[in-house]
Amino acid sequence: MEPIRIFYFSDVLCIWAYIAQIRLDELKTTFQDKIALEHHFVPVFGAAREKLENRWRDRGGLQGYSSHTQEVAKKFDHITVHPDIWTKVTPHSSTSCHLFLHAIQLLEAKGLVEQSQQVFEKAIWAFREAFFTQMANVSDRKVQFEIAEELGLQIAAIQAQIDSGEAYAQLSKDFDLVKEYTVTVSPTLIFNEGRQRLNGNVGYRVIEANIRELLHNPPGEQSWC
Repeated sequence: MEPIRIFYFSDVLCIWAYIAQIRLDELKTTFQDKIALEHHFVPVFGAAREKLENRWRDRGGLQGYSSHTQEVAKKFDHITVHPDIWTKVTPHSSTSCHLFLHAIQLLEAKGLVEQSQQVFEKAIWAFREAFFTQMANVSDRKVQFEIAEELGLQIAAIQAQIDSGEAYAQLSKDFDLVKEYTVTVSPTLIFNEGRQRLNGNVGYRVIEANIRELLHNPPGEQSWC
């Protein structure tokens, strides 16, 4: 049986995607080669400062959103969030991060780094952790280079994927998939060629149940009821 293909859409600056990483790790441990998880990006914070200032204008602005983020984080023991998150440092755009991460993904696809090292997924987590715990301005290219160097990646190789336009092409594919599947929430999991989806802060057991149902009733063999 072919592995179940799962499209996972998230924004690097999304607190819920930061929280959900532990669930992805557990899924990979539990199901291993029975699932194929594909990371894609949805630009929820494509224009981060403008969006937050507008949507939170009547609720304290950036400070209000910072307080909200901290209150959310307090409910989960496995993450930490800087007390000044979103206030003293406000990244302009997550899209810059997503482009850079796709460049790293291309290094894996081309065999320029060992696929077994899973540098793409490690880089996604490193970006999230740098922002939420250290308030690093991850939309700044200098900060992105610093994170890449900490992961042992060659800056010139990453820059080459961006300069060639290939990383932009990968990002454009994400935009197309976001439109195709009408993704508006981070994180979003798409199963079964779009026939099933889970949006937002969904517990691990719910995700697991969906996967087990697909393993028990693979596509093309669904029960009529």
